Amino acid sequence: YIEQGEPIVIIGENQYDWYVSYITALCGAGLAVPLDKELPENEIELTINRAKAACVIFSPKLKGKIEKLMEKEKLPTVRCFIEMKSDAAPETKALPSGKEVYYCGFDSVVLEGRVMVANGDDHFMKIERDPDAFTALFFTSGTTASAKGVMASARQLANNINAVSAYVQINENDRFFSVLPLHHTYESSIGFLLAIAYGSSIAVCQGLRYISDNLKETKPSIIIAVPLLIEHLYATIMKTIKKSDKEKAVMYMMQTTNALKNIGIDVKKKVFREIYDGVGGKLKYIVSAAAPIDPKIGQWFTDLGVIFLQGYGLTETCPISAVTPEYDTRVGSAGKTIINGIIRVDNPDEKGEGELVISTNTLMMGYYEDEEATNDVIEVDANGRRWFHSGDIGRVDEDGFVYVTGRIKNVIVTQNGKNIYPEELELLLGDVEEIEEVMVYGKEVPDEKELIVTARVIPDYNKIEELYGDVSLAEIYRLIMHQIREINKKTTNYKAIKALEIKDGPFIKTTTQKIKRFAEIADGKILEIEEE
Repeated sequence: YIEQGEPIVIIGENQYDWYVSYITALCGAGLAVPLDKELPENEIELTINRAKAACVIFSPKLKGKIEKLMEKEKLPTVRCFIEMKSDAAPETKALPSGKEVYYCGFDSVVLEGRVMVANGDDHFMKIERDPDAFTALFFTSGTTASAKGVMASARQLANNINAVSAYVQINENDRFFSVLPLHHTYESSIGFLLAIAYGSSIAVCQGLRYISDNLKETKPSIIIAVPLLIEHLYATIMKTIKKSDKEKAVMYMMQTTNALKNIGIDVKKKVFREIYDGVGGKLKYIVSAAAPIDPKIGQWFTDLGVIFLQGYGLTETCPISAVTPEYDTRVGSAGKTIINGIIRVDNPDEKGEGELVISTNTLMMGYYEDEEATNDVIEVDANGRRWFHSGDIGRVDEDGFVYVTGRIKNVIVTQNGKNIYPEELELLLGDVEEIEEVMVYGKEVPDEKELIVTARVIPDYNKIEELYGDVSLAEIYRLIMHQIREINKKTTNYKAIKALEIKDGPFIKTTTQKIKRFAEIADGKILEIEEE
C-alpha cells in the first residue's frame, strides 16, 4: 500500500481513471503529482525521480514508455505501477536486480477496495488530512532541468474554488467541457475540482479534431479553454455564418439585441438559436485564460449572448488570481482580483504598467526542494503577508480589474530603454487575414547593438488562396510584409516590426498550446524565401 504523503504520479489523457486517481490522492491516499503526458521518455524518467514517486498511475498509451523504464530499473523509488483502463490482475514482478514491484490494472484496484468495504474494512475512507499539508506537486512547463515543482496544499486548492464561486454562479445543472490537459492546474482545478464541488458534470473531449462533434453531442454550458482553442471555435462558427451568407444579418441582429438588452429585454438565445445549436444549444459561459486573447473575439461572443470570462494566474497561484465577475465582464481585462487577494503593480511606468505582484490565499507553499528559487519570487512584508513576483507586466484599475500586457522575460528592450511587449504586437497581427499564427521577438543580429523586432508567421494558406489564388511563397512574403507595414503605421516608431520570417511547420508549443518562445527562437525552422 501507499502511505499517506507518498508521491503518486498520474500521467495520461483526460479520462475517468485520471479524475478518480487525482481526487483519491488529494483525499489522503498520497501526494498527487500530475505529469504532462507529452513529455519524452527521458523527461518522464527524470521527473518521476525528481518527485521520488512511490506509485505511477498511467494510461495505456504510456504503457510502453513506463514498462520500459520499469524493466530497465530507471525508477528506483517506484514500487507500484497501475495501468488505467485495465482489469489486469495484481501481480508481483521481479526486476533484473531482484527488486519486486507491484503491477496491476486500475479496475482491479477499485474491485479490491469494494471487496474490503464489503468485508467491513473502510479505514481508507476515513483518512483525515491536514488541510495545510503538502498535498499536490505541479511541475511548471519547461524542460525537466528548468521546470520547477510547485507545492500546494488542499486548502490552497479549495480557496481557489471558493474564489471563483464568488464571481460566477455554477450549479448541478451545468456541464463543463474538458479539452485542456488535466496535468495543468487551470484544468485540474477550475475544470475539475470546481465542477465536482458544485455537482456539475464534465464532458471529456475526444481530441481536438472532434471538438465540433463533441460539443453537439454533450451540450455543455461551460467551456474552459486557452485563446487558441477559443479563436478556433470563433473561426469555425464564422466560417459557417459566411458560408450561409448571413454575416451582415448576424451583425445587425447583434446590434439590435444589444439595444434590447440595454432596456431589460434579452432575446439573444432565441435570435441566435441556430448558432447555439451548432455548439450544443446550452452554452452559457466561455472562460479564457493562460494567455492574452483578442478583445474583439471576447466582445463577439458577448454580443452573441455568451458570458465571456477571463482568468489570470499562474501555477504558483494554484492557479487563479483574478477572474471576471459575470455581473461585470469588462471584455479586454484579465479579470478582477479574487476575494481576499491583492495584486499590486511594482515600478509602474507613465501608463501605470509594471510587474504584477500577487498576494492571495491560494499562493503556493513554495518550490519543491528549491528554497533559493522560492526566495527569488516570494517576498514577505513587515506584516507577514506573502507576495509572489509574477514576472508579468500589466496594470490594475481602480476597481481591481487586471490588464496584462506582457512578460518581463519576453520584453524587448531597445537601446534607449524603451520596452516593447511582443503580445501587444501579436494581437495587432492577429487581425491580418493572411496570418494564421504569429510570434514576435527581438532577433539578435551580428554587429548590431539593437534587437530587430521580428514577426515569425505561419501564413493562412487557405485564406491566401481564397483571396489571391495560387501564389508563390515570395508573393506570400510580400503580401504579409505589406500588412505588417500598415500595422507599423498604427504604432510608435520604436515598436515597428522590421523583419518577417515564414515559419516552416507548426510552432513549438506547450500542451496548453502556448508557444515556447525560447525553444522556438533557438530551434524553430523558417523557410528560405527566394526573390522572384
